[in-house]
Amino acid sequence: MSPIAPLRDDDPALLDRLREARAAGGVPLVLDGRRPPAQLTAAVEAATRAGLGDAGDPDRIGWATLTSGSSGPPRIVLRTHESWASSFAAVAELLGRGRAVALPAPASSSLTLFSLAHALDGGPRPVLGGAALADGSGADCFHGTPESLRRLLESGAASGIRSALVGGSRLDPALRSRAEAAGLRVTAYYGAAELSFVAVDHGDGLVPFPGVGLRVRGGELWVRSPYVAHGYAGVPGPLRRDGDWATVGDRAELVPAPGGGERVRLLGRADGAILSASATIVPDEVEEALRSVPGVRDAVVFGLPTGRIGALVAAVVEPEGAVPSLAVLRSAAAERLAPAHRPRRWFAAELPRTAAGKPARAEAVRRVLDGEVRPLER
Repeated sequence: MSPIAPLRDDDPALLDRLREARAAGGVPLVLDGRRPPAQLTAAVEAATRAGLGDAGDPDRIGWATLTSGSSGPPRIVLRTHESWASSFAAVAELLGRGRAVALPAPASSSLTLFSLAHALDGGPRPVLGGAALADGSGADCFHGTPESLRRLLESGAASGIRSALVGGSRLDPALRSRAEAAGLRVTAYYGAAELSFVAVDHGDGLVPFPGVGLRVRGGELWVRSPYVAHGYAGVPGPLRRDGDWATVGDRAELVPAPGGGERVRLLGRADGAILSASATIVPDEVEEALRSVPGVRDAVVFGLPTGRIGALVAAVVEPEGAVPSLAVLRSAAAERLAPAHRPRRWFAAELPRTAAGKPARAEAVRRVLDGEVRPLER
């Protein structure tokens, strides 16, 4: 494998550094400059000494990216340059062939690093970090998470932006409507650091991204795609292969579309399901319902171990302003959710987030279990 070229996402000349590393035959690994130096050193050492088993020809590796760490420690994903470059034309269309793309998420996230790789191949000029949310940035398109899109709209800097490509977590319909009312053409997508783009949603449900084949087997979503990553450096991860097909264990089903054909309905990771006494609960579905409750900005749902009857459904809600009362939350859940899916324990707190703005699920649960977040009692 070519040598890992560690770079920091707070380097003001990052695009030039990426270009130089690529020209020298290195594999860029952009690290989160906010992490402790010891963690950054350990990540580089793990990537450098990692073996790749039967994942393919290591000399073809062009990029090293970090997973988001939303459900646990981040992993280093290795991929060829072609696995990204082959999707550049389709992404350019989704971005409306914009000339400058706002990228609020740090470059250590695979979402932003993809756009930087695109820029090196003639894609839109990147506008990074805080500048992406500033009025007069010159950006005419956007690529980021739902939380970044929310911050863009709240900043008042969206006037020059005409198209938004939104991934990383589920896009709330109300946030989509708000963006569209501001004049943005919104495309949401489902993907993963290991799989890259998998499916896109123009407002009527997820359909396969161009060039991607989808099937559901044993309740898991499998993809056949030229965009799948090469493998991991160091700690292994959820990516599995079966011939031309690959999965990261996300649960899904294919449902009929109103006008014919099928749409993909995501049901979350198989290992994230909550097993209660009477049902299997998918956190994503409960979270989506809770985000529609007035006064709730975001939510993380998880299983609270009880020992006898499986897990109790618990929710940490991030309030939008004043914290909704326990009675209001219970009433809203009763209106929106089946009995087994209604949270039995409620917590309110600002959610910890990954560098890209996704809720850091594992950290939110840890804070609850360690008593750092107190339950709502009234």
